[in-house]
Amino acid sequence: MKIERLSQDKIRIFLTFDDLSERGIQKEELWQEIPKVYDLFTEMMEQAYSELGFDATGPLAVEVFALPAQGMVVIVTRGKYDQHFSGLSEDEMPDEIYEMEVTLEQNGSIVYVFNDFEVLIEAAHMLNHLVNGAGTLYHYLDKWFLSIDPQQQHHEKLDAIIALLAEFGDSSQVTDALLEEYGKKVMPQQAVETICSHFSRSKL
Repeated sequence: MKIERLSQDKIRIFLTFDDLSERGIQKEELWQEIPKVYDLFTEMMEQAYSELGFDATGPLAVEVFALPAQGMVVIVTRGKYDQHFSGLSEDEMPDEIYEMEVTLEQNGSIVYVFNDFEVLIEAAHMLNHLVNGAGTLYHYLDKWFLSIDPQQQHHEKLDAIIALLAEFGDSSQVTDALLEEYGKKVMPQQAVETICSHFSRSKL
């Protein structure tokens, strides 16, 4: 489990499938009101407070993004206190006012991150015949993010595509939506083919 702050009132939590299986949770159960999911959410909020000082008291909006190959991304946004509690001091606040609005979205893309562009070039040349030159390339936080839509690929090739991406890059905790908002879209389409056309593999 990895937690990072996006703003004063928003954090992002990345859960791997191992994180979920260790707690006996299936990804389909994340938006169900069952004790083990509540326990996981409490654990996440405690870790967010200890690591980032993020106080989860008050109404929370929770967005859950399912990533095909990587795990789950949970975005928690802290809202304002309801008027009903506005006149109370902090000590008088109820212990739990988790007014959670949970949104589940399936992030359709496979996203991998590369620290080194030369490594990305090598990966692109290996991937080109598998993905038919597809892909979108983003630049964000001095790293390169390659996003591939599995809907545009042959289903039987997906395991090979993910295996190749994992060999050269790291599975990304960043969703397409965040990359669209905060990253720079360097190659909007056919990124793998474009990289192969303009950059040769390094002679190692």
